[in-house]
Amino acid sequence: MQTAKKGDTVKVHYHGRLGNGETFDSSEGRDPLQFQVGEGMVIKGFDDAMIDMKVGDKKTVNIPVEEAYGPRDEELVIEFPADRMPADLKPEVGMQLQMRSQEGQTMPVVVTAIGNDTLTLDANHPLAGKELTFDIELVEIG
Repeated sequence: MQTAKKGDTVKVHYHGRLGNGETFDSSEGRDPLQFQVGEGMVIKGFDDAMIDMKVGDKKTVNIPVEEAYGPRDEELVIEFPADRMPADLKPEVGMQLQMRSQEGQTMPVVVTAIGNDTLTLDANHPLAGKELTFDIELVEIG
């Protein structure tokens, strides 16, 4: 029976949990996730878990921070002057916004605090700094 290797296109069902057991993502009720193994389309730990799996195989993998979304970077948390926000924007904690870096790149940020004159914005991935656990089922090797 064929096993998954680098370069293969695979389809998987998955259930992702945090260390406390809280689900952060799942393919349940959706089409399986499709990606090419070893091409960096998914986090490294998930990608590496696919190697040598056969269709129908199921496994649970614990992915350390370094092979998931990396550690949190406090340099990606900034204080932004509230008067530089669009006048029609009413920011709320938890709101996701798009910012443009000095190099012109667009990056998602989350409002984490609102002060009198500033907003605290966090550009870290929401799962940065977290160890992740995935239940994975390989459903197809294309």
